[in-house]
Amino acid sequence: MSHYKRMRDELLKKPVADFKVHGGMKVSELVEYFKECGGFTAVDIAKAVEILYEAFQDEECTRIISFPACIVATGLRGVIADLIGKGLIHIIITTGGTIDHDLARSFGGKYYHGSFTMDDIMLRKLNIHRLGNILIPLENYGPLIERVTRRMLDDIISKTGKKHFALYELLHEIGVRIKDENSILAKAARRNVKVIVPGYVDSAFGTALFIYSQLREFRIDYFKDMKFMADAIWEAKKLCALMIGGGISKHHTIWWSQFKGGLDYAVYITTAVEYDGSLSGARLREAISWGKLKAKAKHVTIFGEATVILPLIVAALYDKLGL
Repeated sequence: MSHYKRMRDELLKKPVADFKVHGGMKVSELVEYFKECGGFTAVDIAKAVEILYEAFQDEECTRIISFPACIVATGLRGVIADLIGKGLIHIIITTGGTIDHDLARSFGGKYYHGSFTMDDIMLRKLNIHRLGNILIPLENYGPLIERVTRRMLDDIISKTGKKHFALYELLHEIGVRIKDENSILAKAARRNVKVIVPGYVDSAFGTALFIYSQLREFRIDYFKDMKFMADAIWEAKKLCALMIGGGISKHHTIWWSQFKGGLDYAVYITTAVEYDGSLSGARLREAISWGKLKAKAKHVTIFGEATVILPLIVAALYDKLGL
């Protein structure tokens, strides 16, 4: 048999299979069909479920989830909170805006449906912020977050006697005081999952912390958060990351992973393109060259919008894990 004949036979092993959907079909069943259909994003979703299913059953694996704030303004907040509440996540890495949205929505700040094509000049006059197709009344955001943060800080300092905190320590104390079942901070506090926010100053919450520090003795020591990350990564036997979107939360995840030789399992969901050289657009394979993803890691990059992709993956995982 010639070399090219062997190559050809090796490549043409798995034929594309048709499938039909039906009423009452389980999400895990649909995703199983995705593996066989040969179609673009579908096979990547199926691969992501396989990778995470293996990682979530691996008792030696430390599991990280990273995500930006925008999806916390949507109903996906509840999906992420539930994932944390089920004990499937060990470390959260996110942005300052996540704390904003979680606090605002936990303390009565309602967000509303809008559209991408609305008149932003009109919305400004009406004191309504627009985040994509989500509408946020001004009074449900900045002023609310500032009041809640100040009240929380007063109570935390009074009860603990502390005035200097690692940010993850402060976020835990805040999470303990939140009753909302859809709160990411509340679920993290109950599971003792550390919330790491490297860009926390870039938020309404961060600004409220700064203002508070100008009025009273209060300080955030972020080097403690870095110490936690260093210890968690170096003590981990294996690493898995479910990364939703790019930016600082994705980079912080893969940055620390390089000190353990890279991630062992990785799923990345993105809408960004790689052609501008951005970290958000970078496919996971690029991280191999930096030592942030192991050459033999099980990984997949999924191109799609997270509010559609993530619930599919999570629902299929719950079916497979019996949760």
